[in-house]
Amino acid sequence: MRRWLSDLDATLDQAARLSERGADAFHRDPALPLAFEALVNRVGDLAKRLTAADEARFSDPLWRAAARTRDFVVHHYDRVDADLLWQTVTVSFPQLRALIRDQEQ
Repeated sequence: MRRWLSDLDATLDQAARLSERGADAFHRDPALPLAFEALVNRVGDLAKRLTAADEARFSDPLWRAAARTRDFVVHHYDRVDADLLWQTVTVSFPQLRALIRDQEQ
């Protein structure tokens, strides 16, 4: 589980660095939405692993939301709303990071 948390931390770091480019760059550069989709996939997959490994520790609804968002993006990529994808990475991902940090204290 420690490795998954480390992977999640690294992925959230990557997401934060990419989102620092701003919403305008996200909407202009077609590579950024694709990168965000890949990050959502990875975060959601790790969320699934963590909740399966320790459901009590990872019981916050945000963990299940990350997993469901991953499933939607992977299976319905043609219906992904760019603004919601931006919000997921810039709002929900930092909230996940806060959950992890709260558990470490």
